[in-house]
Parts: sequence; C-alpha cells; structure tokens
Amino acid sequence: VQLQASGGGLVQPGGSLRLSCAASGSTLHNYAVGWFRQAPGKEFEFVGADKWSGSIQYLADAVKGRFIISKDRAKKTLYLQMNNLKSEDTAIYYCAAKMGWTAGGPRDKEDYRYWGQGTQVTVSS
Repeated sequence: VQLQASGGGLVQPGGSLRLSCAASGSTLHNYAVGWFRQAPGKEFEFVGADKWSGSIQYLADAVKGRFIISKDRAKKTLYLQMNNLKSEDTAIYYCAAKMGWTAGGPRDKEDYRYWGQGTQVTVSS
C-alpha cells in the first residue's frame, strides 16, 4: 500500500482545511487508515482512524467536535476535514494504514505498517 497525503497549508485560527490521503497498490479491504500528527519537539499524536470496510471511526479527544473523517472508497481516499483550527493543531500530519482493526480504535503508531510522507499544517495569524 502506498499513501499520499496532501492538502496542508497555512490557515488562520478558526479556519478550516481538508487533508486527503490517497491510497494506491493493494485494496484497503480489512485495513484501518489513521491520521497522526507531530508538532515541533513533540511526540507523534493520534488524531483519528477509520475502519475502511466498515463505518467505525475514532477521533482523539483533542479534535472531537472539530475534525471529521470521511472517505471515498471508489477513489481510495480518506479525508480529514479540520474546522475551527487552533494554533496547537500546527503539526505535520501523516496518514497511515494497517491490516485489521483494534478494539477501541488503533491508536498506536507502532501498529501501522504503511505511512504517507506527511503534509504541513500551520495555524497562525
């Protein structure tokens, strides 16, 4: 599986961005696709995950109510709609994929085998 993340940029606080994660190669059947982020000087942080063949999703508490995960199965693309962005959302955002689903949501980056290259999101006035 190859993943390509895109859609990052500079946005003012309160603004919105939509990230895309386009997959190629293998089918995503039985895969989980997740979003992680890493702010400067900080550890990787789980943002959310989607069970590709189902309707189960998880979002981290820090982004619940502001971020939305959606997908287009025909395009093999996962989206992360980010609304009401805050300065603390500034980070490089990565999408990743793993076989299978973890009860309670696959939140551990060590479980993900396939990674996209990351896209920078900067929230600043």
